[in-house]
Amino acid sequence: MAAADPRPLTGEPVALDLLNTRWVADGEPLDLFAGAGGLTRVEGLAVWLESTGLADRFRADAATLVHLLTAREALARAVADPADGSARALVDAVLEHGRIRPTLTTEGPGERTEFDDPTWGPAWTAARNYLELLAGAPDRIRKCASASCVLHFHDISRNGTRRWCSMAACGNRAKASRHYARTRVR
Repeated sequence: MAAADPRPLTGEPVALDLLNTRWVADGEPLDLFAGAGGLTRVEGLAVWLESTGLADRFRADAATLVHLLTAREALARAVADPADGSARALVDAVLEHGRIRPTLTTEGPGERTEFDDPTWGPAWTAARNYLELLAGAPDRIRKCASASCVLHFHDISRNGTRRWCSMAACGNRAKASRHYARTRVR
């Protein structure tokens, strides 16, 4: 059984959830895959696989972690600058390790994901999910508006105006800061 997930934001689509394995707490950068929360690197991977629902399909081991770190860097660069051709090439390089095979099942048409090496599975899944987010609503992939926050989210609000990773955390701090600034001016 995996340990508790120490990250402040979970439950985002897999691609963004992978980016959110790095966060800032009390001004200190933390990384789930580098010992945050007292976990070893592979334990952090196990926590992430469990939180994303991938633990039943993939193993938490050193090779999987290396590939996932490759995917995280590729996705971070692609999200930061979608026009960056080298970032797109990195995402494509991760995607080279898997494919979707059409199948015919008793229920009708289906799909099966195949990997040249199963340790690439979580990395490929995250990269594939990024493509799905881009196909659906690329403008809804957002970084938190707080200058001190590094988290990303998929804005599913009705009018598409979400600005904060969490209204309870970053959003509340911004509101409190604006209130303080207004009251100090008077």
